[in-house]
Amino acid sequence: MVLTLFITTLLVGVSVIIHYEAVYRLITFMPSRSRRPRLGIIWGILLALLAHILEVLIFAVGYYGLILAEKYGTLVGEVTPGFQDCIYYSFVTYTTLGFGDLIPTGPLRFLTGIESLTGLVLIAWTASCLYFQMEALYRKHSRSG
Repeated sequence: MVLTLFITTLLVGVSVIIHYEAVYRLITFMPSRSRRPRLGIIWGILLALLAHILEVLIFAVGYYGLILAEKYGTLVGEVTPGFQDCIYYSFVTYTTLGFGDLIPTGPLRFLTGIESLTGLVLIAWTASCLYFQMEALYRKHSRSG
């Protein structure tokens, strides 16, 4: 369980750093597109989606590594878990969609719970950042137009 806790903490830390950098770029990039606010918003959303996908992949690597170690649990379901299944499971967990077709066993359950919480917080962070950036761009354009 100690290794699972360490890996979980590492994955969350890396994801938060990646997300911070993406949000920082989003905040600095969108205003630079103020002449074309729609383009800035589109690029901002694409950047945010790319950051979330990268974070999901980071957690998928964590799942896959713990499953390969064979003593930290596995994903039980209709398939033998490979890396693609870990990516799928990570997407379902990160977004808190939770289909339930793959079920974690052992200490892997801890990583699953923390990934859900992390995804929820990072998605909310993205939504609030995009909202404030879009509001500022729209306000600026409504005054100048």
